[in-house]
Amino acid sequence: MTTLPPAGDDGVLELHPDSPLRRAALEIEQHVAEAGWDQPPRLFALVRTAELVAKQPDLADQVGDGADGSLTPIEQDGVPTDDFESALTHLTWPDEVHGCAAVIERLMVPPEAEEGLPDDPDEAAAALAAHPDRQEVRLVAAVLRGGASHSAVRRRGAAEGSPDSDLLEGPDLVPGLVALLDQTLAGDT
Repeated sequence: MTTLPPAGDDGVLELHPDSPLRRAALEIEQHVAEAGWDQPPRLFALVRTAELVAKQPDLADQVGDGADGSLTPIEQDGVPTDDFESALTHLTWPDEVHGCAAVIERLMVPPEAEEGLPDDPDEAAAALAAHPDRQEVRLVAAVLRGGASHSAVRRRGAAEGSPDSDLLEGPDLVPGLVALLDQTLAGDT
């Protein structure tokens, strides 16, 4: 039997080596979590902190000097949220952006809950939202040019006021979202 190390004070179970990408993904998750649940999808550009500070030295007090190879997330405004995943397929980044990250909330149900759903998409969504075994999750995916990725998943507390789950993290927890983000960096729209 494998015993997992206890979660840290921040509720993160650390099983993966630290890296600038991992730190950026966790920083983004923490930032979004501070605003609570029921948020629209959010998109972030990831830039090398050292390059950002070289162009805007006045930011060094906020983001550091970047000597540690850190990445600075910059939230993007004006991204369509109603069909976020589709919008990502039409997005490309300039060369100054070394990576990107997205945060979305989704409803998960057991596979058997999808059997016998109505054909109408709105009715099917309502049926899934009312399912007693549904779980709301926040998904974070971050990728760099060249393919490195890190992701995180947190489940919303089961009842109003109950604590959220510990954060699960790893390079491949949300492969679909990672693939969409990777495509935006490759420019293959």
